[in-house]
Amino acid sequence: MPADAAGLLGNLASDAPLGFLTKQESIAIQGVPNLLIRSLLDKQQFYDPEDAALDLGISSAFWSLFGLLWPSGSRLAERLALRPINPSERILEIGCGLALSSLVGHRRGANITASDCHPLAGEFLRENLRLNELSPMDYLHGHWGQHAAQQKDPTVSSKFDLIIGSDILYERDEQGDLAHYINDHIEDHAEVWVVDPNRGNRAHFHRNMAAQGFSLSEETLDISATHNEAAYKGRMLTYSRD
Repeated sequence: MPADAAGLLGNLASDAPLGFLTKQESIAIQGVPNLLIRSLLDKQQFYDPEDAALDLGISSAFWSLFGLLWPSGSRLAERLALRPINPSERILEIGCGLALSSLVGHRRGANITASDCHPLAGEFLRENLRLNELSPMDYLHGHWGQHAAQQKDPTVSSKFDLIIGSDILYERDEQGDLAHYINDHIEDHAEVWVVDPNRGNRAHFHRNMAAQGFSLSEETLDISATHNEAAYKGRMLTYSRD
């Protein structure tokens, strides 16, 4: 049993009335069967009656972002679908949102833990596990920065062999909080994967990761549009330490 199993999610559906609208889509990721994903209907959804998100620093303008599928998340899921499965390898997805990559890894038999700071991310993951008839998997609260100490749920507390994330460089992060968080939860000879849609904060993140002893391998992602999917431009960032 993983050390962080206090955050285990089972196949339990909530019957509680929702204060937001959702939709379901069949998502194709090469290498795994299609996944049925429940997401928010659009960016206009908002429901935080007890200020649970606001207390964690998530404003109404950003509340809905966890519950949408983003192109960078699909790119990360595609990479994980191609990675050979090692049952002894522990993987952590940070800032998982709807946790598409974690669902792909879990379906393939990887030992993967999803994490996010949004108070509803675990509920959505639980429902998507149920929709796809998948077994329970680990979900934990994962937060870095000034609100990190305010969470009440089980948090990421151990170390992993691979840490992955998509579109997580949305702040300048002068203090290097994200790099410190990664360093605190990674084994010495592990890798970090970050898919970034060419946001302007990569240079700061590179410096912060270098200060933690990581070297960078960078790949440009320039994917043409298809009948089913828009074009994508971004970077696959792979960090490692000798």
